[in-house]
Amino acid sequence: MDYVYGPGRNHLFVPGPVNIPEQVTRAMNRNNEDYRSPAIPALTKVLLEDVKKIFKTTSGTPFLIPTTGTGAWESALTNTLSPGDRIVSFLIGQFSLLWIDQQQRLNFNVDVVESDWGQGANLDILASKIGQDKSHTIKAVCIVHNETATGVTNNLATVRKILDHYQHPALFLVDGVSSVCALDFRMDEWGIDVALTGSQKALSLPTGMGIVCASPKALEASKTAKSVRVFFDWNDYLKFYKLGTYWPYTPSIQLLYGLRAALDLIFEEGLDNVIARHGRLAKATRLAVEAWGLKNCTQKEEWFSDTVTAVIVPSYIDSSEIVRRAWKQYNLSLGLGLNKVAGKVFRIGHLGNVNELQLLGCLAGVEMVLKDVGYPVKLGSGVAAASAYLQNSTPLIPSRI
Repeated sequence: MDYVYGPGRNHLFVPGPVNIPEQVTRAMNRNNEDYRSPAIPALTKVLLEDVKKIFKTTSGTPFLIPTTGTGAWESALTNTLSPGDRIVSFLIGQFSLLWIDQQQRLNFNVDVVESDWGQGANLDILASKIGQDKSHTIKAVCIVHNETATGVTNNLATVRKILDHYQHPALFLVDGVSSVCALDFRMDEWGIDVALTGSQKALSLPTGMGIVCASPKALEASKTAKSVRVFFDWNDYLKFYKLGTYWPYTPSIQLLYGLRAALDLIFEEGLDNVIARHGRLAKATRLAVEAWGLKNCTQKEEWFSDTVTAVIVPSYIDSSEIVRRAWKQYNLSLGLGLNKVAGKVFRIGHLGNVNELQLLGCLAGVEMVLKDVGYPVKLGSGVAAASAYLQNSTPLIPSRI
């Protein structure tokens, strides 16, 4: 933004990277430190314990890897599987597509279950495949919890029920990049073997930290997995965990302090309250979309995402123009439609450290842009619908009661 100045603050409503709270930016505004000094291992030890809380696990082992969500994907796969292993993976949008591409390039035998973009994972097909797999050739089930390209959330509890019903030993690997710390996520209760997220999503940090959490079953699988891994090898981390120094290579000191501040904010608000806030903002956004006379890309309510809403535009409008106009004229950043839905949808991200009034500002901006590009929206209609809902559902701020 320094190179393309606009007055006021940029209204960042893409589904990641998200707004960074001032407390987090202040915590990261520090010099480098020697990560081999006693200070950084002491900080890391507490961070590893606290990170387990956002996954809702007591038995998982977390890894804080200097990477993006894509690197976290690779870490999850290469530490638990061997080339040629059969895995079931669901293609429901751009990010599940990219993960499948990675799985194939890593030489796994990927059994792709494809759904229309806007639908969730077809778990009936999963049940059929798992039920028929008497010899347990399926080694893992991989699923994106929240597909940000289409605003679709998948039911992880049902996946676990299917695996348990057929007493199938397949590993359960979950991309929680845009769900952990925003949507209900229960690693232990749902029997998730590897869960992962990225720092730039609901944690509200800069990009650069992939957080992976492995169950005891996944750690056991890593002992026999034959995929080549070096940078992402969990064993290197575990060796340094035992030594009490924690880091096999140089971490980002600033991100560690930022993570500390981000977790403190989440715990102060209360993780369940954070999840409830995301639910409110999502509901308000969907009410606004309905008031505008537009449709949600997500085809059924059961799949509605509470972190991003993908909005379908009329065929005579290019949704990319909405995104361009919002940024150029109103300093509002919205998400583009990707791949199959490029030009057909724009996306409103409502995740991370964001509140009701920030969202209403975004919705007001969207209305003006819709008017600008020729859509006959009634100005104030979506804002009114969202405001009416939020006014009746927003609780007092817990720390100010």
